[in-house]
Amino acid sequence: MQILSVFNNKGGVGKTTLTYHVAQALSEMGKKVLVIDADPQCNLTIYSLGQEIIHQLWYEEDSFIDEGYESSKKKMSQESFEDLLSRPRSLHFLLKPTEEGTGDLTSLPPPAALNNNLHIIPGRLTLHLYEEKIASRWTDIYRGEPLAIRTITKIRSLAEQYSKQYGYDFVVVDTSPSLGSLNKVIISTVDGFFVPALPDLFSLYGIKNIGKALAAWKDEFDIVYKLISDEKRHLFPEKFVTFLGYTIYNAKKYTGYNAWDLAKAHMNYAHQIPRTIEDNIKPEMRVHLTQELLEAPIGGTAVMHTHNTFPSMAQYYNSPMWLVPDLSIIEADHVDTLRGASRKYRSTRDAYKEFCNDLLVRTALLQSEV
Repeated sequence: MQILSVFNNKGGVGKTTLTYHVAQALSEMGKKVLVIDADPQCNLTIYSLGQEIIHQLWYEEDSFIDEGYESSKKKMSQESFEDLLSRPRSLHFLLKPTEEGTGDLTSLPPPAALNNNLHIIPGRLTLHLYEEKIASRWTDIYRGEPLAIRTITKIRSLAEQYSKQYGYDFVVVDTSPSLGSLNKVIISTVDGFFVPALPDLFSLYGIKNIGKALAAWKDEFDIVYKLISDEKRHLFPEKFVTFLGYTIYNAKKYTGYNAWDLAKAHMNYAHQIPRTIEDNIKPEMRVHLTQELLEAPIGGTAVMHTHNTFPSMAQYYNSPMWLVPDLSIIEADHVDTLRGASRKYRSTRDAYKEFCNDLLVRTALLQSEV
């Protein structure tokens, strides 16, 4: 099992759309995948689950989040509490006992199933409360304080626990564009991450910011590793996170201009991405990547260009783009639109599988290093 994340300090690059469809494609390719929505904006959850499902899930948890986990648990019968844990719960619910410092869950609630091979731990808008707890406990980690270590490593340990129980090949953690304390502990404790980027100035600066943050985070974690005992060190990954590569995503297509079908100005920025990575992401975080893999976008041009309104339709029906035209629940207002574009919708499946084949090559290199 490998724990991955899709990350960029620049918002609006289609990160959640990419994460959702990569997970769907991997699952269709026979990989068992868990996605964890660790973005407080919950975009991946909204993409994956119907609004009524999300509302019911959150409603059942409200008292645990608002009034406290232990106090709410005491107000319920054991039977009612076990019934609550028998259904999918949000990430914040799973983290709440650690946030309060009162212990841990007695059992793991099941993830929500998106298909036979793909499950999700939904997000929740209140996750910022856990981020605040990470920040307040950070200095305690240098003293090896058990609660602080558990707080920092809890999302990774949940990924490992769920993988042990359900046999996942990959866990993919969706994050916000922030460089705050929540993303610091997520990105620093996953096995690998990749960056979706637009071919523009802002994405170049986003990569620069990521590089600076990663260097600072690695320095902090290196100090922690030296100060804590081997017994406590095992809760962290064996090595600091590895960069898997980048992809240009959601770019406007200009056919015939160049090999990547980008506008001239966009191609100029696209050519600067590998150099920006080399200059800002330390070599030890990308040591497994050959120069060729470093320079080439993951999957080449397979998912590089905008899908126009396809992602919006996919989110509306909580289904990957390639399945939308053949759904039995298409609303009358969408029938004509889908009829004319159905072939293009279906063709996105091959594009995402091509992307995933390249991603699998890169993750296999990670495994070979262990």
